Amino acid sequence: MAFRTSSKRSRSELRSADDLRQQGKALAAIELLTSANRELRDIEIERRLVELRFAAFGEIESPQPAPLWPPAVPDLFPDTLGPPEITKDELTAEAMQSAIFHHGLLVVRGLLDAPAVDRLVGDIDRAFADHDQWTEMRRPRPLDGFTPLADYHPADRVFAREADGVLAVESPSAFFDIVELFEELGIRGLATEFLGEPPMILANKWTLRRVQPKGNPDWHQDGAFMGQDIRSLDVWVALSDCGEDAPGLDIVGRRLDHVVETGTDGAVFDWTVGPGMVERVARGTIVRPVFRPGDTVFFDHLCLHRTGAHPGMTRPRYALEAWFAAPSSYPAGQMPIAY
Repeated sequence: MAFRTSSKRSRSELRSADDLRQQGKALAAIELLTSANRELRDIEIERRLVELRFAAFGEIESPQPAPLWPPAVPDLFPDTLGPPEITKDELTAEAMQSAIFHHGLLVVRGLLDAPAVDRLVGDIDRAFADHDQWTEMRRPRPLDGFTPLADYHPADRVFAREADGVLAVESPSAFFDIVELFEELGIRGLATEFLGEPPMILANKWTLRRVQPKGNPDWHQDGAFMGQDIRSLDVWVALSDCGEDAPGLDIVGRRLDHVVETGTDGAVFDWTVGPGMVERVARGTIVRPVFRPGDTVFFDHLCLHRTGAHPGMTRPRYALEAWFAAPSSYPAGQMPIAY
């Protein structure tokens, strides 16, 4: 990807955005710089956009949440065995709520087209390469594909990289591409309807993945460390073939209404779910779907899942994880960022 250098025009745009931020108008500054960056990409503008989204979170008043959660919705997939699957044209917030609250998740085939997939795969390769180059520098400096966050603990960054991930917000160009793509796909509107509130981003859970075929990680529910009484939505996007010769997802294909016991039944960590517990709560519904590039899975913090791998797999899996939360129940301990 080619970026323009900081021209006289972009410096003027950045100054205008800074003025808006000082006036408590970070959201307006985001709109200004987003429009400018659509015309001509500028890495400095993309870095500033990440900063502004952190600042804008404090400008947003938490709305009054809908009184009933989860909402009472009909089961649109009553005869489905395993995860419900639909096409891009069939995707609605009603379908998401019905599938997630009755079956645990929703699979949407072909949500992203080939050009979008190729763009994000390129973003991931660039982010990983620049992350690794940054860690090897004697005097680290931001790179086009990797700009570290000052508030992100170094140990957490190391853990994420060892788990084959780089935070999307630490790759501002990738983050910009994802936000723009989600706007084109209508994800903001879908997430708003699903959550009953305008969605906020969980910055430390938007992750670029390039997962190598190694072992079988433990099962987990994200609610085990985010909390059970929240409203969340994960948009998990396959960016390569996976589930056969590349790691996919193992999923409990039924709705769980609580965070199950962790740290028992052979669990490796105190926050993960042991295989014996998984067998008991799954009731024979464990599946490993085969995904093609652009296939997308929607689920919330109660979905029990893990990376699905076996010794015969030989290729890495490219994927994107993008978590949203309702501002009225934004989980503690996360990095808050405006959408």
